[in-house]
Amino acid sequence: MKKIVFGITGLTLGGAERVLVDIVNALSNTYDITILTLYGGGAFEKEVSKKVHIKNIYSQAREKMSKVQKIKVSLSLLCPFTRKKIYKKWIQGQFDVEVAFLEGPMTWLFSCVSNAHKIVWVHNDIGVVFGDGTKSKLKKQINEKAYRQYQDIVFVSQDNLEKFNQVYPDNTSKKHVIYNYINADTVLKKAQQGTAREMKTDLPSFVQVSRLTDQKAVSRLIDIHKKLIDENKLHRIYIVGDGPLRESLETKIKELHLEDTFILLGARNNPYPYIKKADYFLLASYYEGYPMVLLEAKVLQKPILITDTAAREVLINYDQSLIVTNDKAGIYEGIKEFLIMSKKRGRKNKFSNVEILDEIRELLGE
Repeated sequence: MKKIVFGITGLTLGGAERVLVDIVNALSNTYDITILTLYGGGAFEKEVSKKVHIKNIYSQAREKMSKVQKIKVSLSLLCPFTRKKIYKKWIQGQFDVEVAFLEGPMTWLFSCVSNAHKIVWVHNDIGVVFGDGTKSKLKKQINEKAYRQYQDIVFVSQDNLEKFNQVYPDNTSKKHVIYNYINADTVLKKAQQGTAREMKTDLPSFVQVSRLTDQKAVSRLIDIHKKLIDENKLHRIYIVGDGPLRESLETKIKELHLEDTFILLGARNNPYPYIKKADYFLLASYYEGYPMVLLEAKVLQKPILITDTAAREVLINYDQSLIVTNDKAGIYEGIKEFLIMSKKRGRKNKFSNVEILDEIRELLGE
């Protein structure tokens, strides 16, 4: 049985992490699979099949580390000498196929030279994911060298592939577009396991499931929501997720007196009852890859409103969707349209994406 290792920063609550768990669980009878994480203690670890091995380079979760510890970890992966030492200890010579499943540290680590077949996944617009400034330029240079070491690069959307080629036009690795896989039965089952009692039903409701980061544009969404409320276009927006901007967002909500209509619910191990209970699903990000939350919303047959990012590829042939310009005006008009139309109508199709597993098996080899 072919031995395969998937590398990811941690099995915390997140889209790429959810994808990886569903993939390895589905393929656990075909391959001898190991998940190697940089940080341990992720919430998704308990959902991984017992047939899959989990190894943590650091047993502690990143958020529980001190600032000094976090810096040491980052420097150890940025420095070629220490990076090779870590690679030799945890990976080298142990696997037939090495898969770096997320941008950043694990992509750098898995790029160390060996005889294994090397594959890397790209989940985001590589041109913007590292931001701007001196650190961003350094990371882009490190990534350029790293991506050269992979025989295959997998992109979760055609848009991400095109953006990658713009940033790294000289990269000669073989490139593939494989959309994210999700176990639809798991989503449907978990959607029945909670009540989402925090959500009120007296007004139309939107839910966005996302981290509270700049990428997800929650602050911009608060401004749009305020304008609609002031115009008596009443509704509620619920955000399921946590992140570094939570405190500042809470302050903004209070200053605008929106506590009853714009609600930060925090992270939830099971977000599906919230998606199910909401009237509409919303994703107002500045940029995206191929978001798992949209697949989950499709499984639950929700009307979906998104900004125009690479995420548009998730909604091909999904009639209950609206893609708006990626600015305040577009989001404002989109929410208003959904409110006017009541529940957006469209034909409902049974969700299936099992063919993606065949594409992954072909990539990994039998």
